[in-house]
Amino acid sequence: MTRAELPSEAASVFGVRLSALVSALMVQYRLSKRLTQRLLADVLRVDISLGMLPKLGGEMGKALAAASAEAERHVREQLVTNADETGWYEGKKDGRNRRAWLWTFATTAVVVFRIAFSRGGEVVKDVLGQDFTGFLCTDRWSGYNWFDLGLRQVCWSHLTRDFQSFIDRGGTGGHLGEALMVQRNKMFRWWQQVRDGTLPRDDFARRMTPVRREVARLLRDAASRASGKTKGMALEMLKLEPAFWTFVDVDGVEPTNNFAGRCVRLGVMYRKTSFGTQSAAGSRFVERMLTVLTSLNLQHRNVLDFLTDALRAHRTGGAPPSLLPQASATLALAS
Repeated sequence: MTRAELPSEAASVFGVRLSALVSALMVQYRLSKRLTQRLLADVLRVDISLGMLPKLGGEMGKALAAASAEAERHVREQLVTNADETGWYEGKKDGRNRRAWLWTFATTAVVVFRIAFSRGGEVVKDVLGQDFTGFLCTDRWSGYNWFDLGLRQVCWSHLTRDFQSFIDRGGTGGHLGEALMVQRNKMFRWWQQVRDGTLPRDDFARRMTPVRREVARLLRDAASRASGKTKGMALEMLKLEPAFWTFVDVDGVEPTNNFAGRCVRLGVMYRKTSFGTQSAAGSRFVERMLTVLTSLNLQHRNVLDFLTDALRAHRTGGAPPSLLPQASATLALAS
């Protein structure tokens, strides 16, 4: 009898491209395990058990560990990062879905996702590092309050909703909310002209000087003259008021966090159909898949090819593919 060691590429029943396709179907295309199983059987004539699908997903999660770590290092080095978080579930506790959060850290070409049980600042410190010196665009959530206000931009889409809540509650706060909206509208009208190239940034900064003074005055009035929730919200907003205007002074910083909101959309849609994840291994698979899928989409790169190369490298011990954009792609994104 002749015996030989099994080649590493034959260690799995399923090849690398088929295994990569399984992960793409479950996350990128948001198919349930049963629908993934049915599609493989109907289209490719491949019979695969339901139990094998999460096993292949777990293997892909391990295969993408290097790409995910590379993405985190890249984000830490960028000048501007947009951060956001949304609700998630991982497993169960006391018979109920255990609450978690899906965090997003988005830059121009690379986006990092992290699933954690905490919504506190320790997650931001863990991903970006406590010595992160880039500019961070966020909402008003207190989990970011440890960060230097001089390097933070508070999202004006969220501020718009806050001003509208002043108006909706009426009274003195409602009148002040309407006045704040007037200043907000001026800012966005001029900002669009800056984006279109019809208003120089120096002129924009000069026009914004009285707007900044008026917004601060109106918030102080709301903190002293309004009542209830409007008063409390105005007091909290005043603590962050210096971070309202970072985008005026720093080129490359946007006034809103909408980019992070668009990036996290795939994760939100996945959660709505899957109801979260059932284990830590499942969370690592999903967060790494979201990191890779979103980053590759921003770079206009083929997702299935990348997943295939990553899984092949994992099985054979080769060098994993890089998630970082090439120089030519970076120039194209910047333009």
